Amino acid sequence: MKAYVYGAGGAALADVDKPAPTGPQALIRVRACGLNRADLGMTKGHAHGAAGGVGTVLGMEWAGEIVALGDEAYGCKVGDRVMGSGAAAFGEYTLADHGRLFPIPDNMSFEQAATLPVALTTMHNALIAVGKLRAGHSVLIQGASSGVGLMALQIAKLKGAKLVIGSSTDKGRRDRLAEFGADLAIDTSGAGWVDQVLAATGGAGVDLVIDQISGSIANQTLAATRVLGRIVNVGRLGGTHADFNFDLHAARRIDYVGVTFRSRSIEEIREIFRQVRGDIWPAVESRKLQLPIDRVFPFAEIDKAFAHMEANRHLGKIVVTL
Repeated sequence: MKAYVYGAGGAALADVDKPAPTGPQALIRVRACGLNRADLGMTKGHAHGAAGGVGTVLGMEWAGEIVALGDEAYGCKVGDRVMGSGAAAFGEYTLADHGRLFPIPDNMSFEQAATLPVALTTMHNALIAVGKLRAGHSVLIQGASSGVGLMALQIAKLKGAKLVIGSSTDKGRRDRLAEFGADLAIDTSGAGWVDQVLAATGGAGVDLVIDQISGSIANQTLAATRVLGRIVNVGRLGGTHADFNFDLHAARRIDYVGVTFRSRSIEEIREIFRQVRGDIWPAVESRKLQLPIDRVFPFAEIDKAFAHMEANRHLGKIVVTL
């Protein structure tokens, strides 16, 4: 089968063996894939958790049809239209654990479905399970114009946040955040954004920050969070190392929690999928929670899709179809 593989000369389409499902796995005929920032890094040879390196089939998000099942795969059947996440998504076929599947609603295309699994699971977990968001809370989504950021805005609004703030350093994308639930859009590349957050919260700071930036603005983020607030670190777009004001952190008694799928067990990931299904699935089925598709590329042009992502001018998801 054809797959997008990282080789000695970089990432390229190549012929690889078609996988076969065992145990709890389902074999998926892939129809569409969503691109993610981690995929871009892996096209350059960077590892993502335990995945990466020469010989790796890239990709982590897809939609398609089940064509075969292992003998321990339950809750799904051959012929089901499904979307999910996992390794080796960029191929004509991929394997997925039965607990990492969502059914595709009848009113949703494969292309639309391929935009959702990573954003839904990442941000429901960050906001609800870890962030403990409750109705009436104020929330700041750092890096809100990314696909997962746009989903975070929508979930926060869906769950009753009284104030949803989104950040983007790009004016064009920042001006569109209101379409996805932001009550206030800020630019964290300039001075004064902390004052904007404090003014919007009566001087207290937000109850919860979903931080995809960290890095150089870590101390400003502490200052924008209320006493006994919570910061959930889900990314490091601003860098992996920076100065951190431990005294400010202690003085504001902030819970600072890091989350990632890279170190989670399959049992933990299955539980996250179950929580999404049990809590917000009606909003997915009604299309209240959805992501815009910036552009669709055929699989043969996946290199162009990644060049489009690297140019960093898109809003929403980039999708490839097979």
